[in-house]
Parts: sequence; C-alpha cells; structure tokens
Amino acid sequence: MAIAIDFGTSNTVIARWNPVTQQAETLSLPGLSIQQSLNPPLIPSLVYVEDAAQSKVLVGQQVRDRGLDLKGESRFFRSFKRGIGAEIQGFLPELDGETVTFEQVGQWFLNQVIAQLATLEGGLDSLVLTVPVDSFEAYRHWLGKVCQSLPVEQVRMLDEPTAAALGYGLADQENLLVIDFGGGTLDLSLVKLDKGAQGNTKPIGFLLKFGNKSLAENTKQKVKMARVLAKAGQNLGGTDIDNWLVDYFAKTQGLAISPLTTRLAEKVKIQLSTQNQASEVYFDDETFESYELNLDRDNLENILKEHAFFERLDESMTNLLQQARRQGIELADINAVLLVGGTAQLPAVQTWVKQYFAPEKIRCEKPFEAIAQGALQLSQGVEIKDFLYHSYGIRYWDRRNQRHSWHPIIKSGQAYPMNQPVELFLGASVENQPSIELIIGELGADTGNTEVYFDGDRLITRRLDSGETTVKPLNDSAGARTIAQLTPPGYPGSDRVKILFQVDEQRFLRITVEDLLTNDTLLENQLVAQLS
Repeated sequence: MAIAIDFGTSNTVIARWNPVTQQAETLSLPGLSIQQSLNPPLIPSLVYVEDAAQSKVLVGQQVRDRGLDLKGESRFFRSFKRGIGAEIQGFLPELDGETVTFEQVGQWFLNQVIAQLATLEGGLDSLVLTVPVDSFEAYRHWLGKVCQSLPVEQVRMLDEPTAAALGYGLADQENLLVIDFGGGTLDLSLVKLDKGAQGNTKPIGFLLKFGNKSLAENTKQKVKMARVLAKAGQNLGGTDIDNWLVDYFAKTQGLAISPLTTRLAEKVKIQLSTQNQASEVYFDDETFESYELNLDRDNLENILKEHAFFERLDESMTNLLQQARRQGIELADINAVLLVGGTAQLPAVQTWVKQYFAPEKIRCEKPFEAIAQGALQLSQGVEIKDFLYHSYGIRYWDRRNQRHSWHPIIKSGQAYPMNQPVELFLGASVENQPSIELIIGELGADTGNTEVYFDGDRLITRRLDSGETTVKPLNDSAGARTIAQLTPPGYPGSDRVKILFQVDEQRFLRITVEDLLTNDTLLENQLVAQLS
C-alpha cells in the first residue's frame, strides 16, 4: 500500500492510494486523529514523553484526550518540527536520565504514526514524506535517517508546495503558485505542470487513475512531470501568531502565559477564520479569576502589523517573483494560486494575496489534504523535475579580513541531475604538504539568519538581519575533510589536483579528484552529501 505523510508543525495528515476507487483518500488513525466531524482528519503534532529511557510516548490526540497539553510539563512537546536540525538556544530537558532532542521527539512521533500504518490491511510498501521548501540539509538528513530502519520497500521525499500543486489536480501547462502557510513555515513555490503526450490537458487526478504499473504502461503516455520554477520561504507560521495573541492578552488583560492560554489563543485565531469576532473564557485556578478573551478581525490584523507580518509576506513574494522574472514569467503569467495550510485560511492572509492576484485565480478549498494527497501521486507515476534551493561552496581563508569565508561552487537554482560537472583546481599551500583538505558547506540566505530559541516553554523564531551568509558545513569532521593524499607531497606554486563536482538525480553531491602530477584518480564519484 502506498502512503504519504505530510508531517506538519501543528498537524499531520496521512493519505493512501485506494486501489478500488483509484483515488487518494485521507486516513483517520484511531487514537491519534482528532475524533470529531473534521474533514479531513488531522493528527495533532504533539508528543508527551512517559518514559524517555524506554521510548514510551503518547502522540497526537492521545495527548489532548488526557489533558497533557495543558499542564506545562517539560515532558510535553509541541511545534517540535521547528527545532529539528536547527541551532537551539536554551536548554532541552533531561527526562529519565536521557537528554531529549527535538530530533528524538520527531522520531518518536513518526515511529508511532508509521507503526499504526503498518498494521493496516495491505501493509506499507511505499512511503512519500513531504519537506518544507526552505529546509536545510540537516532536516532532510534527519528524515532520511528516520526512514532507514523502516520496513518499507520505497521511501521518497517531495517539497510540500510541489505536492500541493499536484494535490489540487489542475490542468497541464499552467504556472501554479502554491502558498503553503502552516504552523511553522511559510513556503511559496511556483510550479509548472508540463503538458503530457498527444496534447492531453485533462486534470492530473484523472491521468493518474491506475494501479501498480507505471503511467506509461497504462496510458501509453509519457510520465507526468512537474517542474519547480521558483521557491521562497521562511520560518513564520501559525505558532508565531498564537504567541503574539497570548502576549497581547497578557499585556491588555494580565493573562498568565501558559500552555492552556496558548491553546485558547489558538482557538480564538481559528474562530476568526470563519467569523468576524471570537471569544474564549479562561479560569485561573490559582487566583480564582476568570477572563473572557475577545478579539475581532480588525484587532488581529493590527497585531499582525505590529509584528511586521505583512512586510515579511511581501519579502517572500518579492523574492519569488524576482526568480520568476529571470525565467521570463511575469505576474500575469501565473494562472492559479493555491492556498494550503491552516494559517492561509486567515482572512487577513487571503486579503493580502488578493493584492497580487485576482480573486478568481485563488483556490483554497483543500487547505489540509492537498499536500498529502499530492505527494501520494508521486508514488503513482508523477516525476518531479526540481532545482537546488541553496547554493553550495567551499571554505577558504580570507587574508584581507583575516577570517574564513565561503566561495560558491554550485549556485541556487541549479537543476539536477547536472549535465556538466563544475571544475575546481587546487594547489598545495606549504612545502611537503601530505594531503589536501576541503570543507564544503550549504549556503543560506545573504539577508540574515533565523534564530530559534526558548522563551519560557515556548519555541520562538526570530530574524537576525546580520547581512552575513548562513552556512551549514556538510563534511567538517575528522576524515571527511581530506579529499586527497599527495604522493609525492605537494609544493606551492602550481595546481596539484582537479576536483569535479556533480549532483546526481537523487540530489547527491559527488566529487571526483584527479592528481595532476601523477595523473592518478584519487577519488571517483565519491558521495559527499545529499543536497536540498
């Protein structure tokens, strides 16, 4: 059975391919999914650790059913996806003699979900997992490690916005802008769904109605391909808005900041997606005082403005449109805008989108299931042609500024697999040099960094507009840095090795190293890292 998992900051959605109806359907997992008249069923991305040493945890709706999300205990985790692969400032708890990491919490959560999926009729032989467009290699690498021990024949990853475009099943030859605005991240992706053979322009959902065979075998058409034209994203989501609302109520009403009040603020926010005014009642069992939390859409919009919310949205949109224009695509060429994620349902966000696009171009009827159902289509014959979101470079010593810096070798926007490798020539820097070391890094945005830190029990992200490039080294460890053993030793004054950098179809960065003095191949197609 083919399964797709949209692992979200606030909620997780599971979809499977139904071989009888030949369509994707969203699953409800007993005990884990919210048991109410929600369509589609959602699994809250929550974990409560009962025994860390024994890996005994409760996940999803199990946590809420027992009220464990309202007690403010260090054993309770929410929004933990934001911390995976990030540099955390603050202290994570030690539970039952074990130091708990966000990576461990995320693995516990996914293991519980997948364990229940494996018990379903038909088993689990194909799994597709979605990832944020702006995720660094550390997150993707973690997700890959989680999957290594799974008894699943095939596991693949797909960008969340691209999955959403496939999930909406729009016609071929359209430029689709996906705005994925969930609990933790804002992801914008411009996707082109290429035309199939014989001029067929039927919706993708129709074209993919087949069983286990390939699309070509069933329809005599070429494999469907979605091409990502531009991407932009940042750490901003519904969790930030929840925290801003709690701070607002604390300032205006003296409300205590706690997991319970954060949950109430989230409920107020959700109500404002469908009504002009919202209210929740809070009773403080310590002071025996009660509070009524009232908010209308105008006040919410003012709170968003105070936190430069719309400026940050404009920043991402401008970035994406600049990328699109470099490929000859103007604003008017974007045929449809797809809104997915809970935060995208806020009227203030939809009003912001309408500043750029006509209302008839905007689609928002599948906010939660589009990503999971779209990712599932990847296992049914859709091929994704993508490009690298980040640049990659090598570290060097900047003599003028007396510090290490980074020289890009593969630029963001590079399609993969690469047709031609990138060449680099290096020489020895000292007499009798026995080897050459090279540190390769993943280069983030030049406009600043996102800091992740704790404020009490809340996980917060903050923009740091330092103007310096954020770098995630890929091979900065003993043994991994050395790319060439020189025999005979090297001497300054001439190039000694030629390095060929290549990215394959699996997004793996590989290098080949040739000794120019001896004509020996020292490394051939050596794997360095999987890029993002």
